[in-house]
Amino acid sequence: MTRIGQVVMLLHAGDREEARNRFARLWEEAGEGGDGLHRCTIAHYMADTQDDPERELEWDLRALAAADSLSEERVRRYDAAVGLRGFYPSLHLNLAADYAKLGRTGRARAELARARAASAVLDTGDATTGPYAAGVLAAIDRMEMRLADGAGQSP
Repeated sequence: MTRIGQVVMLLHAGDREEARNRFARLWEEAGEGGDGLHRCTIAHYMADTQDDPERELEWDLRALAAADSLSEERVRRYDAAVGLRGFYPSLHLNLAADYAKLGRTGRARAELARARAASAVLDTGDATTGPYAAGVLAAIDRMEMRLADGAGQSP
């Protein structure tokens, strides 16, 4: 996770191409049967490095599949404050954004509904996870407004 975090910092610093290259190496290293938490995290961020919306969707679908393979115990071993169910609002929100970029508003709305339903587990009052929860909830609200306006464009 430390190495993944280092690549995330590259991504957030704006070096998408280098981050994409490093995430690709980490993905190969993790392998299809590798640790689900690592695969979920790599795929989640790898999606953000993509220039092609179809490729972004593919990576976000991989992140969701990896999350589905995880156990609560595995997530808690990494961080006791993080719960597996807390991943799903963001994962479904990303899929909603992907589908909106692709003009597939029906699918976008379906994923957004999943994100909203999954967000019930988020606790904005928690000192550790509250800022993350508030950010995800605000992003869900923004996506709902975009889809309601019929924009269907990226958030």
